[in-house]
Amino acid sequence: MDRTDLLPVGRRVAYWRVRRKLSQQVFADRLGKSKSWVDKVERGVRSLDKVSTLQHIAAVLRIDTAVLLGRDAHPAEVTERTADVERIRTALSRYEIPLGRPAGRRPVLPVDRMAREVAHAWTTFQHARYPQVIDLLPGLLTDAQRTHAHDPGAGRVPLVEAYRITAALLVKLGDADLAWLSADRAMAAATGDRILVAAAAVQLGQALRASGRPRSAKSATLAAAYRIVPPVIEYGSPAELSLCGTLLVQAALATATHGDDAAAGELLDDAADMAERVGDGHDHHRAGFGPTAVALARAAAAVELGDARDAVAWHEKAIQRDGWRWLPAEHRAAHLLGTARAYLQQGDPVAAGRVLVDVERIAPAEIRHRPAGRDVLAQVAREPDAPATVTQLADTLGAG
Repeated sequence: MDRTDLLPVGRRVAYWRVRRKLSQQVFADRLGKSKSWVDKVERGVRSLDKVSTLQHIAAVLRIDTAVLLGRDAHPAEVTERTADVERIRTALSRYEIPLGRPAGRRPVLPVDRMAREVAHAWTTFQHARYPQVIDLLPGLLTDAQRTHAHDPGAGRVPLVEAYRITAALLVKLGDADLAWLSADRAMAAATGDRILVAAAAVQLGQALRASGRPRSAKSATLAAAYRIVPPVIEYGSPAELSLCGTLLVQAALATATHGDDAAAGELLDDAADMAERVGDGHDHHRAGFGPTAVALARAAAAVELGDARDAVAWHEKAIQRDGWRWLPAEHRAAHLLGTARAYLQQGDPVAAGRVLVDVERIAPAEIRHRPAGRDVLAQVAREPDAPATVTQLADTLGAG
């Protein structure tokens, strides 16, 4: 066995960086990260549990992802394109409308019916019923394109929303590049309507961040936010402030990803001011924006910055708020996955395991159908003190 297989993943990164004769600063620049971020990774202070980040690091180091992960990993699980993603890819690869192909017997849905179909898909996504969303998306995309072709004015909103849902789901499924494609199509379809562009930019920011392009994510989301920010915050509508605040949150998370804690904090402070005027319990533009959402974003930013103590503190405050119970299951479960990462950073696999049990109760698909969820589950299950329920779940899913 190669001796590097025995090293933690952060030490493997350092080993291959030195082999490639890269300084920490040069390596950080090529990754689009800060030198501090690289240092924390190599010292094991910051964990690497995102597939997209691992792939980006491996590409910069010119090695296979499996080499970076070590022989105890399952490289096929990291690189495999699942059948679910392929079904969505096929749907995005059809060009019936621009190529003028016949629609067959499938009728063109009127705009009001199309809007209901899109709303149903969003609700299904927010309940974290990802297999059902996967089943819905191919037909939804086709119908939205045909409705838009039949009525370009009124049909534009459901088309943009269909692409937004697709991008959001693909980020969950771990295919950041395909998510980026869908978000890009949403942006193109939304062009000319600054509110629709801003809504599409939320998923664009998520996709860019997931694909290892945090600076581009920050640039795009801030530009979209500045286009819709009201001249006087006090007079902004709740819907307007929700969308603008959500974009600031996305920009903050992108900023935290490349290690700028001060700038991330300023953006979250601005988002918090808007959230106080919106309040909890609303879902304008499918953002779930409010004071509780900003508190969760502070925890997520702390995880990205490698500050597990702050992440856990923000988590404990946020879940005591009434707004926690009003957030969609998808939002709560995704946050809890991040909290499990924070507990792992603190060296507390028991607490991480308890959080994963809550994720399984709230939204099982976050673990069962999301690569990031399975990765965290596998990390916790490998710990000697992991709860039995977690190890059993890992065994069932083959994620141990």
